[in-house]
Amino acid sequence: MEAHILRRSALSPRVIESLERNNADIELTLKILNAWNDGKYRDIRPVEAREIPPPDGKTILDMERLEDYTVPEEQARISFRRLLPELDPASFGIPDGNGGLRFSRNILEELGVLLYPYLSYGVLNGGSATSYVDTKKNRDFDDKLFSILEPDFQKASLLAGGRPKGLTPAYNNPDGSPGYSFLELKMRSLLLGVLRYRRAASKIPVLAHGRTAPLAPMFQMTSVFTDREVADAFGEYRESPLLRDLIAETGIDITQVETGVQPLIAAFTHSSEGETKNIFTRSGGTEDEILSLPGGHGQNFLVLKDVYRHLYESGKRFVYLGNVDNIGFTPDPVGLAILALSGRQAGFDFSFRTAVDVKGGILVVDRNGRLNCADIGPAISPEEVRSAEASGKPILFNVATGLFDLDYLAGNIDAVIDGLPMRWSDQDKDAGRYSQAEQVTWEVLGLLDDILVFGVNKYRRFLAAKLLLENLMTSGIGFDDPDFPADPAPGKNLKELAEKLHEGFVWNMKHSYGMTLSGGRWIPEKAE
Repeated sequence: MEAHILRRSALSPRVIESLERNNADIELTLKILNAWNDGKYRDIRPVEAREIPPPDGKTILDMERLEDYTVPEEQARISFRRLLPELDPASFGIPDGNGGLRFSRNILEELGVLLYPYLSYGVLNGGSATSYVDTKKNRDFDDKLFSILEPDFQKASLLAGGRPKGLTPAYNNPDGSPGYSFLELKMRSLLLGVLRYRRAASKIPVLAHGRTAPLAPMFQMTSVFTDREVADAFGEYRESPLLRDLIAETGIDITQVETGVQPLIAAFTHSSEGETKNIFTRSGGTEDEILSLPGGHGQNFLVLKDVYRHLYESGKRFVYLGNVDNIGFTPDPVGLAILALSGRQAGFDFSFRTAVDVKGGILVVDRNGRLNCADIGPAISPEEVRSAEASGKPILFNVATGLFDLDYLAGNIDAVIDGLPMRWSDQDKDAGRYSQAEQVTWEVLGLLDDILVFGVNKYRRFLAAKLLLENLMTSGIGFDDPDFPADPAPGKNLKELAEKLHEGFVWNMKHSYGMTLSGGRWIPEKAE
């Protein structure tokens, strides 16, 4: 449909000036716009759930109860030749009598740690903590709880407001002081993993030397708004009490992070103006003024394309990807070992439903027979979810953590970028009536046909902080207040929820981040 193609030369100088001033990527904006007008995105349908699948021990795994994992012996040998050629899989797995090798959970953990040189860990780190500290959004979560925690909220919001989310305090100390940032914690967990790898590898003299550094480099996607501030902070992190000694001990500067910077794209005209779209050029009622927006975290595959390929060329074979604000997101050696042994394309964390999980994406089999993530409401009704749960089926909620085999991802990155759905939505906000285009990272599930699903403990692996009030709950702030909301109705007992979140937080601080509580503050333990 050549008549609908819009080229840069057709844009007025004032519109081009506005696009440049607002940091919009002009070529990417035009590419998305022209693809729409050429009909590319119009047939994209919402995910439709055919059924809710239960754990089966092969593809959908209950990681809380997992005792072992079995793979065909030939597949295990292929995986060992690819990744640990010095070792014999028969020395680690037990024959199951049917041509398979059964690997115990302890052995899987050991193998996963030995695979750390092949793993790089990355975070989606582009957003600012704007809605995170928004007073109205936090008060709407629960007005009573907000009133109780308001003094702590006000102090914490001053440190977080307007800053890149990953640089804000990941928690509050019991004495009320701010904790270390999300990124400092994550970097510390990786350096502790380096030491763990070296201890494990030292017990196996035949392992070859010269592999790439375990768990390094870390990688990230930032945005045009946050990249400079994040880079400046990394320079300061080298002297962080959490990292300085570990950097010296490991010889790995974990603050040297491979980065892709997410561009902004322009908003487009509202659907009420016709099916053929154009660039929205009346932002705030000003003629020729555009509105620039991020294109969703799903753009990471485009933004990090060169990073993924570079990691592969450097010897990496797996990448972890998750949100920077999830304290529970750290490398899991058991999941890594299972993915490596199985030869699958990727593995995704889903947590077993709790009483407070009433909206969000859950694991389904879609109309094409693939495992996919479907939102409760648009794709599957709450009644269907309740009925499935009543029949004994566990409901698995998306945790927004993916572990990818780089052989697949780097080799098929263009197909992933092209195949990931572009979701369009009409908006009516202060800037005006417009439409925006976004990609969702975890819709990649629907593109893959050979994946694993890891059913995990929400309170260990999914301690996300979308609102500052949630962060304060997880930190354990306000527990001693007798008015802390404790409605006994299902999903309403915030005291019980906060206690479970805090229990998972404490576990992670001790086991994932090597921290100990002293004098009302979490401080780094001496690494052994």
